[in-house]
Amino acid sequence: MNANIKDKVVIITGASSGLGEATARHLGAMGAKLVLAARRADRLETLVADIARDGGSAIAVTTDVSRREDMEALAARAVEHFGRIDVLVNNAGTMPLSPLAKVMVEEWDRTIDINIKGVLYGIAAVLPRFAAQGSGHVINVASVAGIKVFAPIGTVYSATKFAVRAISEGLRMEAPDGVRTTIISPGAVASELKLHSSDSDTAAAVQAFYEANEIPADSVARAIAYAIEQPANVDISEIVLRPVAQEF
Repeated sequence: MNANIKDKVVIITGASSGLGEATARHLGAMGAKLVLAARRADRLETLVADIARDGGSAIAVTTDVSRREDMEALAARAVEHFGRIDVLVNNAGTMPLSPLAKVMVEEWDRTIDINIKGVLYGIAAVLPRFAAQGSGHVINVASVAGIKVFAPIGTVYSATKFAVRAISEGLRMEAPDGVRTTIISPGAVASELKLHSSDSDTAAAVQAFYEANEIPADSVARAIAYAIEQPANVDISEIVLRPVAQEF
C-alpha cells in the first residue's frame, strides 16, 4: 500500500537521530514529503541531504518541541513549502531515568515539557488544519513504560507516557471527521534515549538493559509506515512492539 504514503506530507519531530531519523529515511524511500524537526540543525541538514540524494523530498526546521511557538512555526513552514500537512509523528522525547528518592526535579520538569507538552503543542499546531481539510493523522510515540510503570527508576518517565496514551485515546474520540490517531508503544529500541540518564547508577543499569534487549530503530519506522499506509477509513489505534527478549 505504498501508494497511500507516496506524496503525503509528514512532519517528524525528534528527527535528528534514533526512531525519528529511521522513520524519516524509511518514509522518504516510500515517497513521502518530509518536514524534519529537531534542535540539532546540523544533523537535520545532513539527513535532508541524504534523503534528497536518494531521490526523496525533505526540509529541515530547527525546532524545540517544548516551545509552542516553535511547533506553530513548524506547521506553518510545512504548509508554506508543501501546501498541506497529512501526518504528524510526535516522536521527540527524553528519558532521564532515576529513582524518585533522588529528587531530580529539574529533570522531571524537562521530561514533562518535552514528552507531554511537546505532544500537545504538536496536536494544537496541526488539528485546526486537519479539521479544515477533513483529513489528517496524528501518530504519538509512547512506550511500553506507558502500559506498565517502569519503577523504581522510571516513574516520572512512565507518567509522561501514560499521559501520551491518554491524550491519544482522547484525541481519537474527539477528532474531527477524517482524522486518524495512532499510539506507537515501543520497548527497548536503539536510540539516544538510553543516554539521557545523568544519575550514574541508573545510567549503568539502563545501558546494560539496552545492550541485552534493544532492537533496531527501523523496527519502529516500519510500524509507523504500517499505520500510515492503511486506507483512509482504517485507523490503527495502537501498535505495541518489543524485543522478543524483553520481559516487561
